[in-house]
Amino acid sequence: MNEQSLALLKQGDTATIIALHGGCGFQHRVRSVGLKEGKLLRMVAKHHFAGPLVVEVERRHITIGRGMAQKIIVARAL
Repeated sequence: MNEQSLALLKQGDTATIIALHGGCGFQHRVRSVGLKEGKLLRMVAKHHFAGPLVVEVERRHITIGRGMAQKIIVARAL
């Protein structure tokens, strides 16, 4: 299994969320927008420098910061 941080995915990559590393506030925030273990996602866009990432989960686009993305561990689809 190819585990890595969500922040390391390239545009167009697909992956499955396998873990959320963070406190209760972080967990609540990401789960409330649909990012949960077992969900398939696709990297839609990575903004330059330290800009946000846009991922697609269940046909919804979700924008998250790079700090949050670093705490989301995914397994890339081959």
